[in-house]
Amino acid sequence: MLQLDLVEQCKNNDRKAQLKLYKQYCDGMYCVAMRFLKNADDAEDVLQESFIKAFQRMDQFRGEVTFGAWLKRIVVNGSIDFLKSKRQRMVELDEGYLQLANDDSWEVEESISLEAVKKAIDQLPDTYKYVVQLYLVEGYDHAEISEILNIAETASRTRLLRGKNILKEKLKESNYGTGS
Repeated sequence: MLQLDLVEQCKNNDRKAQLKLYKQYCDGMYCVAMRFLKNADDAEDVLQESFIKAFQRMDQFRGEVTFGAWLKRIVVNGSIDFLKSKRQRMVELDEGYLQLANDDSWEVEESISLEAVKKAIDQLPDTYKYVVQLYLVEGYDHAEISEILNIAETASRTRLLRGKNILKEKLKESNYGTGS
């Protein structure tokens, strides 16, 4: 059965079609939620809420992107909202005055493991961590990140640059034991 047919059946509240779509995407979307939440129970909760939200809003799916991309955005937003509600302390930065350097290099020393990079990303302040994770791990561009996080594209670029610099320092510290 074609995916678009399955989506159309879901729009008509067909439970069997919903179950098929759920089975097709649940593992991948669970991995997306886990990358943000780092807790299996929280990821499962966000996953379930995301599917419920997706099925309730199925009429909003226009087919401009794949269903998987549409659903991933719901899961990412749900994960971020969950983390925000859990922490309930967000500090907004005034980043309008910053000037951006154009540095697209994300290279790290070969001796640094992927696990070390993931751990360092987790240690970033939320303001930077979300942008770095959405950009590097999830593959979103600045326009998409600005929409997801409800920030300006320049703020997304600035936060990515700052997050990258902090990340490099953390990796340097973990690799050499010092920050200098």
